[in-house]
Amino acid sequence: MSGASSPASAAPAPLTGGTLALGTLALSLATFMNVLDSSIANVSLPAISGDLGVSPTQGTWVITSFGVANAISVPLTGWLTQRFGAVRLFVASVLLFVLASWLCGFAPSLEALIGFRVLQGLVAGPMIPLSQTLLLASYPPAKAGMALALWAMTTLVAPVTGPLLGGWITDNVSWPWIFYINVPVGLLAAALSWRIYAKRDTPTRKLPIDSVGLGLLVLWVGALQIMLDKGKELEWFESGQIVALAVVAAVGFVVFVAWELTEEHPIVNLRLFAGRNFLLGTLTLSVAYMLFFGNVVLLPLWLQQYMGYTATWAGIALAPVGVLAIILSPFVGKNVGKVDPRRLATVAFVVFGIVLWMRSNFTVQTDLGTIMIPTIIQGGALAFFFVPLSAITLSGLRPDQIPSASGLSNFARITAGAMGTSIVTTLWDNRATMHHAHMTEKLASTDPSMVGAMDMLTRSGLSFEQAAAQINRLIDQQAFTMAADDVFLVSAWLFVALIPLLWLARPAKGGASVDAGGAH
Repeated sequence: MSGASSPASAAPAPLTGGTLALGTLALSLATFMNVLDSSIANVSLPAISGDLGVSPTQGTWVITSFGVANAISVPLTGWLTQRFGAVRLFVASVLLFVLASWLCGFAPSLEALIGFRVLQGLVAGPMIPLSQTLLLASYPPAKAGMALALWAMTTLVAPVTGPLLGGWITDNVSWPWIFYINVPVGLLAAALSWRIYAKRDTPTRKLPIDSVGLGLLVLWVGALQIMLDKGKELEWFESGQIVALAVVAAVGFVVFVAWELTEEHPIVNLRLFAGRNFLLGTLTLSVAYMLFFGNVVLLPLWLQQYMGYTATWAGIALAPVGVLAIILSPFVGKNVGKVDPRRLATVAFVVFGIVLWMRSNFTVQTDLGTIMIPTIIQGGALAFFFVPLSAITLSGLRPDQIPSASGLSNFARITAGAMGTSIVTTLWDNRATMHHAHMTEKLASTDPSMVGAMDMLTRSGLSFEQAAAQINRLIDQQAFTMAADDVFLVSAWLFVALIPLLWLARPAKGGASVDAGGAH
């Protein structure tokens, strides 16, 4: 599995002057557009769900479908690059992403939107690693660090811009425009990239592809994700469909592992997991990202459905996460080779734990300022998260193993993020149902406080049914807030529990290149 092509035997000379500036802009725009799309839909989910007539839980499929398709396409990047050339593949990926975005905006139903999001995720796979590859080839080796810093900034600024832009567009225009805005940005990025890089394409050659492995990968990951997405709706294992999906996912995974370990040209090089640091680094990165991304989706859902926030204000509550990330990332990048990455990653996990513990104390009276404080602090955790964990994951590997290892760890992380969304929203719903039942047990119709509340509401002009619905809404608000607190608290403890696992890894040796694509 590879995220970048091998360097040409005679690499083209670095770019200079205005051409270098335009090339950097084109590649950054494509990266920005791609990363933006992974966060811009979060605050728009209630609007999308309402418009398409589905529940917000079903609406999360808009996010998970993109994530799973994106993860599945990552293993193909190396093969496609060698087959078609890095520049041709990159420009084609950007143009197809533009087309898929345009189709997403026109989607008349949830099924159509999910289908177009799957297409968008599939074509997005090569964009991130190839933008990084082409950028590094544009700069002289002495300025490679600066090039990566510029590239990483776009991946950090996009999550800040995503919720703000998504919220404003949803409230002031309409949700399809969160996808339509990709059209001019993508066309400009593709045109500039082709003009500047067309003559700098990498050599091509025909290689065998592990089509059986790819088919098995799509089968088990797809079955597992559909099971997680539809489990709550179909009453989990009381449904024959869920049982069938679970069997397909389990059997598909076992056959996939057996096939990949014996295939001469595997789509996924599972032998990399024999390395202790790669195994532990990928495991901690994936579980941590699952927790992080699941909670990133949960917060705006809670704010909009039960705290009365508009999409814009939910975006404002989420946006500050990038401030400390942007400020501290250069410090982490500069010191990851000097300080044990396990120490830096421990800082991230401790801060994530503190942030989620703070959120577990939210109530229905919590104001915007209180909600923003942990969001701001979380930016610091992000700065210490991706780079040190990538350094641990890739340490001790040979240079020829790095692209394959980087691709495999990214596949695991992106898949875990999509699954985290389904798991967290399902847990939230289940805990809310439990809290609602407990509260309604205490508020029997003969309860004096219940009678008094009903009497006050009916006197204000509401019918008995309207008064009962109003009280139920207040109970719902409390139940879903308490359920969100439960999810935040469990996530906080899980982050702390990951720290010992991190320290089972060997101290990272200096020579492994760091996967800056981790911010995606």
